[in-house]
Amino acid sequence: MKGSLFSSEVSEPYAQALMSLAQAHNITESLGEDIKAIARLLAESPDLSALINNPTVSEEDKKRVLERIVGREINPYLMNFLRLLVDKKRLMFLEPICQQFLVLLRKLNNTVLAEVTAARGLTRDQERAITDKVKQLTHAQSVELNVTVDPALLGGVIIKVGSQVFDTSLRGQLRRLSLNLGSSL
Repeated sequence: MKGSLFSSEVSEPYAQALMSLAQAHNITESLGEDIKAIARLLAESPDLSALINNPTVSEEDKKRVLERIVGREINPYLMNFLRLLVDKKRLMFLEPICQQFLVLLRKLNNTVLAEVTAARGLTRDQERAITDKVKQLTHAQSVELNVTVDPALLGGVIIKVGSQVFDTSLRGQLRRLSLNLGSSL
């Protein structure tokens, strides 16, 4: 359900409402950090995701679990928002709401998300070089890197910013070479 049109129709208004609340109280950045932490927690904990999506778990139990896990660590406005999602039976949309909020925050801050796939982990200098190049290409004020490692690339990186893809991987270069050789025969 996460990628469906219905999910989008539900998550966008909630994310926009949360962004309006954050802007009204001048807490967009701190709320953004809290949202990132929740999104990470959901991605890393299949048990938590299963609990959130389980219709047989009572609303009170869901609230108690959320309060134990994140209650003291996040902004009280966000905790109230999570309670509201439970009450409205919309907690199952928490992950897409978080993602949509982060999209809105990036727009607000003129930040782009660069999804980087590398053959091995990147050094700080490499991350800095990629960030600088993406800033130059997109004219963004800042860049948020999301790095994943794929040893099948053999070397180099693939950088995806929005719908643009910059493939400097060895695998990509070999594929292009193969296509060029095939077309010249």
